[in-house]
Amino acid sequence: MTQAVSIEHDSLSWTPTSWQQRVALQQPHYEDAPELAQAIGELTRLPPLVTSWEVLSLKQALAEAQEGKRFLLQGGDCAESFADCTSPIISNRLKVLLQMSLVLVHGLKQPVLRVGRFAGQYAKPRSTDTETRDGVTLPSFRGDVINGPEFTAQARRPDPQRLIRAHAHSALTMNFVRALIDGGFADLHHPEYWDLAWVEHSPLAAEYRRMVAGIGDSLRFMETLAGPIAGFSRVDFFTSHEALLLHYEQALTRQVPRHRGWFNLSTHFPWIGMRTAALDGAHVEYFRGIRNPIAVKVGPSVTPAQLLPLIDALNPEDEPGRLTLIHRMGHAQIASALPPLLEAVKREGRRVLWVADPMHGNTESTSNGYKTRRFDNIRSELDQAFDIHAAAGTHLGGVHLELTGEDVTECMGGARDLSEADLQRAYKSMVDPRLNYEQSLELAMLIVRKSQKG
Repeated sequence: MTQAVSIEHDSLSWTPTSWQQRVALQQPHYEDAPELAQAIGELTRLPPLVTSWEVLSLKQALAEAQEGKRFLLQGGDCAESFADCTSPIISNRLKVLLQMSLVLVHGLKQPVLRVGRFAGQYAKPRSTDTETRDGVTLPSFRGDVINGPEFTAQARRPDPQRLIRAHAHSALTMNFVRALIDGGFADLHHPEYWDLAWVEHSPLAAEYRRMVAGIGDSLRFMETLAGPIAGFSRVDFFTSHEALLLHYEQALTRQVPRHRGWFNLSTHFPWIGMRTAALDGAHVEYFRGIRNPIAVKVGPSVTPAQLLPLIDALNPEDEPGRLTLIHRMGHAQIASALPPLLEAVKREGRRVLWVADPMHGNTESTSNGYKTRRFDNIRSELDQAFDIHAAAGTHLGGVHLELTGEDVTECMGGARDLSEADLQRAYKSMVDPRLNYEQSLELAMLIVRKSQKG
């Protein structure tokens, strides 16, 4: 974030394209402007991926989370790929989030709001615009919505047609997730359907199955007294992604009948990353005009003098459920970086949902060249976050995680104590390391234990 500057935020001057008058960071350079315009025009005519009433329903649920009546579980891939748009990968990703939410509902004794980082998480920010290998320099890989990961001139060329492909793959993902949920995949009467075969030998399996059996017994007891409880046959599920590529978001920003204003209908819950949260930048300009609930990633270098004007710009009317702040400090910095922000926001009486991202501040590289995260550091940041909020008199209302339902070895530690040597066995991520199913479930159990101690 930049230092606070004075900006006039007049809602009448906002349009879905007004961001183009600001500095837009982390955007690809498209060589062929007419080709880009053609792709944006086609995307503008395609149906939206979500509906305005789903967006408003999520905003209401987030308002309840701000009041401590719900807990937000937001998770999914660091970056989706077109190749992973398959039924096993999508269903396994949904399974792990459902199982984690079951653990949280059982332990926290409150509803859990489930939000997936998918059906649109195809763009990623990069530290540099180019990458050099063996004396050859090409554009950096910025995600499947922009270019390909292969180190060739053709693959790395930003291709506007990928905007259309991203919409298609997002639609396929959303369609399958909706079909699974509407078909009873998330039915609490049958949580055993969510099992992942490869985790049979997990040290956590027995504890999880005891929990499932207890929930099943409780549900059957209640239905014996009161009859079938329809609400347990399905769950609400929402999508989110970092709204990084503004041409894509602009094309899916629509007005709808009987509702004022504009909705980003590419996702329910878009967020601004730490690298693009400049108060006078294009992303803040775009986000201030949409009616979706929105989030901002907040890193350890952010000061109250920077954060408070950003809150004013993005939620000037202090609307319930509108703004979530996702802090990602790192286990070594959270104790010093987070308390001043909590104190400042509390002092100003601003309504936000605080969420912890214990992943992004704890990334490191190993001696054998893998980017990884240590489970102990992830756990440490999360433990500290609960304690810091409790000391400040504020409420930690959720977690934001990079995870997968696949049997990957990308983060070290956890129940099976994965080591540096284990990383090469099943390291599949194109960008950031993710928690595997077992580590994700363990983290959910640790959240419950931490909250019960508090």
